[in-house]
Amino acid sequence: MLTIHVCEASPEAAVVVDGALLAAVGPYEALAADHPRARVRRWPGILTPGLLNPYGPELLEQAYHPDPREADRLGTEPVFGERARALLAANASARGASARRGVQRMLAHGTVAVAGELRSRAALDAVRGAGLAVAARPAVLPGPASFSPVPLVLLPGLAPGKPARFAVFDVPDRAALVREGADTCVATVVGGRLVYRGR
Repeated sequence: MLTIHVCEASPEAAVVVDGALLAAVGPYEALAADHPRARVRRWPGILTPGLLNPYGPELLEQAYHPDPREADRLGTEPVFGERARALLAANASARGASARRGVQRMLAHGTVAVAGELRSRAALDAVRGAGLAVAARPAVLPGPASFSPVPLVLLPGLAPGKPARFAVFDVPDRAALVREGADTCVATVVGGRLVYRGR
């Protein structure tokens, strides 16, 4: 079934998703007229090609992402440094679960691609399982590892026939996205699947 995704602040940049690919990109009115039977998903904000997070190894292999059941002991934010190394060394299942939770956090920040050489099976499996693209790492990293790195790295524009991979941010325009960061993500689509939806 075809699905049209359209955003309040960017109706000129709607997309038609057909399975794992983009069938069409353009103004919502034209797409709706060309595909009258398509399901329509309406979102606040703007539709973007999604973000590249250049900190794959730092966030998925060197950080420990606590399980919600560990929040009283470890908090809810990623743990770094010596404590993270100890937690990750506990067992293989801890590494895998942490990497999967890290990927979920990336998706919640509009990340559709990661960069950096991932070496652990746990991180590679989590990235592959979520369908994230793997890209080359920029020569210079912008700052400390973050789910909302500064500056944000948007992927190239969306086009028909390309993978249905994009993110929606609840901001009025790209300038506001740069100012407010990736925490404004309300939806992430990878491989045509809605893999994150904000509440």
